[in-house]
Amino acid sequence: MAGQGQRLNVVPTVTVMGMIKARLAAATRGHALLKKKSDALTVQFRAILKRIVTAKEAVGDSMRGASLSLAEALYTSFLTLDEAIKTTNRRVNALEHVVKPQLENTVTYIRGELDEQEREEFFRLKKIQAVKQRELERQMESAKLYAGEKVAGEVALKRGVSLGTAATMLDNGDGQRDEDIIF
Repeated sequence: MAGQGQRLNVVPTVTVMGMIKARLAAATRGHALLKKKSDALTVQFRAILKRIVTAKEAVGDSMRGASLSLAEALYTSFLTLDEAIKTTNRRVNALEHVVKPQLENTVTYIRGELDEQEREEFFRLKKIQAVKQRELERQMESAKLYAGEKVAGEVALKRGVSLGTAATMLDNGDGQRDEDIIF
C-alpha cells in the first residue's frame, strides 16, 4: 500500500472519501484546463516568435529604429508569455504528479479501511449472534429440565412415591423422557 507521505492524513470515513473524490475530480478538471491553457500559450508563443523573426528580417537600414522598438515590445511580450507558460506547466506537472496521485492514494486507503471496518463489524455481529444462540439453547435446555422436574414432582405427589422414583418412571431407559406417559 502507499506510504503515509503518498496520501493525505485523513480519518477514513465515507464523508471524507466523498470530499476527497470531489477534490480529485476538481483536480482532474483543473489539470485538463491548465493543459489546454499551456497548449494555447505555446501556440501564441510560437506566433509571437514568428512575428519577431519576420520583423527583424523586414527591418532595413532605413526603418531599423522603428522596427527595433517593435521587436523590443514583441520580445517583452515574448518573455511574459514564456513566464506564463512555465508557470502553467509547473501547475500542470504539480497536479499530474503530486496532487492527483496523492488524492487517488487517499481514496484507495479510505476504501480499504472502510472495507476492513465492514468485515470487522460483520465478524463481530456473527460472534454476537453465536453467543445469543448458545444462550437461547442453554435457556431452552434449562426450561426443559425444569419442566421435567415439575412433572416428576406432580407424579410423586399423585402416586405417593419419592421424587427419584417418579423421575425414573418418566424415563424410557435411555435417559430420555417418554412423552407418551400421561398422568
